[in-house]
Amino acid sequence: MSESSVTKSARKRLTWLGALVVLLAGIIGLGTFTGAGATLAPKLALDLQGGTQIILAPLLEDGATVSEEQLAQAVEIIRQRVDATGVSEASIKTQGNSNIIVEIPGTPDESTLKLIRSSAKLEFRPVILASQGATAATDNSAATPAPAAPSAEPTDASDVNWVSKDIQAAYDALDCTTAFRQPGQVDDPTLPLVTCDTNGYEKYVLGPVEIEGANISDANAGTITTSTGASTNTWAVNLEFDSKGTEQFASVTGRLFPLTEPKNRFAVTLDGYVITAPTTNAVISNGSAQITGSFDRVSSKALADSLKYGSLPIGFEVQSQENISATLGSEQLSSGLLAGAIGLLLVIIYSVFQYRGLAVVTIGSLAVAAILVYLVITLLSWRQGYRLSLAGVAGLIVAIGITADSFIVYFERVRDELRDGRSLGAAVEQGWNRAIRTIIVSGSVSLLAAVVLYLLTVGNVRGFAFTLGLTTLVDLGVAMIFTHPILQLLAKVNFFSSGHPWSGFDAKNLGVTNYIGRGQFRTAKNVPATKAAQASKEAAKRQTIAERKAAEGSATAGESN
Repeated sequence: MSESSVTKSARKRLTWLGALVVLLAGIIGLGTFTGAGATLAPKLALDLQGGTQIILAPLLEDGATVSEEQLAQAVEIIRQRVDATGVSEASIKTQGNSNIIVEIPGTPDESTLKLIRSSAKLEFRPVILASQGATAATDNSAATPAPAAPSAEPTDASDVNWVSKDIQAAYDALDCTTAFRQPGQVDDPTLPLVTCDTNGYEKYVLGPVEIEGANISDANAGTITTSTGASTNTWAVNLEFDSKGTEQFASVTGRLFPLTEPKNRFAVTLDGYVITAPTTNAVISNGSAQITGSFDRVSSKALADSLKYGSLPIGFEVQSQENISATLGSEQLSSGLLAGAIGLLLVIIYSVFQYRGLAVVTIGSLAVAAILVYLVITLLSWRQGYRLSLAGVAGLIVAIGITADSFIVYFERVRDELRDGRSLGAAVEQGWNRAIRTIIVSGSVSLLAAVVLYLLTVGNVRGFAFTLGLTTLVDLGVAMIFTHPILQLLAKVNFFSSGHPWSGFDAKNLGVTNYIGRGQFRTAKNVPATKAAQASKEAAKRQTIAERKAAEGSATAGESN
């Protein structure tokens, strides 16, 4: 590669780096000044900022107890709910033998709090009656005609005989614009339920529970695809049932499909409120269902999360909710940042002592890595709900060593090439070709450790693993689009290419005097014989095995002649 093409390639990569920094900063700045919710600094986690604490108590009949297995399952489901909202660094743990404590950093939005409070079992019930949600006296025009008084025992969960006079009276009197349920109210799954949807728009008489939410194996949001496989812009929620749920769902849809509105609808309730009540459009026997309607990306994901993480082994009620202060606070954060600053200073001092002028590249690499990590974490705080904990700060501090290791490997490879007699420009390229393999392998090991740690842990340890993995990726990028090209450009500068004593590439600092390989040093014509002999002895010490064999072969050939 010619010198002009090397320079052009180096400048191109540095330009791309600058464009990336400007793009990230621009997105964050635009989100901040337009009121889109972005901030100029990363959001802090519970241990550094404080947040909201919610204590959930189980709803049990007199004398009943909750098992450790039920409590552990409930903790895991609530953790999945919180994680699904994009909130990170939350703490979900048990208190005593029954309660669950949920601690969320900052001030969570109402949808997150609602998902946590909605702690009753997720249930599937058939619709028997449905109308708009005002009282019958003000909404008779929209009401479904009342059925005849029941004359026999119900034959299935959709049978109108479930609607007794008391049920009918409660349904007629129900006003969805007012509170009609007690917090933490538990409903008998074997009896009909009079309730409203979560928006207070529609009221229902629902039959007994036919499928438990625990029988949902997966739920996700996505766009509808046509029969030809083409994707549309219409959002839907896809449901998958386990083996038991598949069998039950096939039986229910087989009964509901021939019925007319509203009895062909199958309602899903959470905490006693209907979150969706879609119409049955087919008999579904494979356990895969799709809920369609007036969904967008946000609403379809919210419904999918409620379905996927809504099933708890027991019901809970909110015992208390209060704001909590930071568990560690600004003093610990300052101590962590001070530790990082000391480590950074020591790396810089070592770099100046060992590499002289090359410390410019060291400092530049660390600065670029710090800027990129800061911008990425700030962007993730805005878009993905990421929060920086003290464990995350520890991951950032560890990253200083990873970045330092990369440029040390590169610098030493370049210096080895110079010792072999190559020019600085050639040494930079050849040294990079040898160093990049080591840098990638080292980074891959760190990244693998971070991924495994992230997958196998929860809470603050995950925060450490995340920042460690993120900074490792940034380090690899910085080495390729900053450290290498900047050293390519510096190799053209006379201060470095001439071997100035403070360049880091001078002969004395490298430990040789113009060693050009093959057991020889470059010497001037007027060098005294004693110094030339000394150089020859030094050269002999530095010969490789191949060079020694070649020298012995030449000597043997000379003697035979």
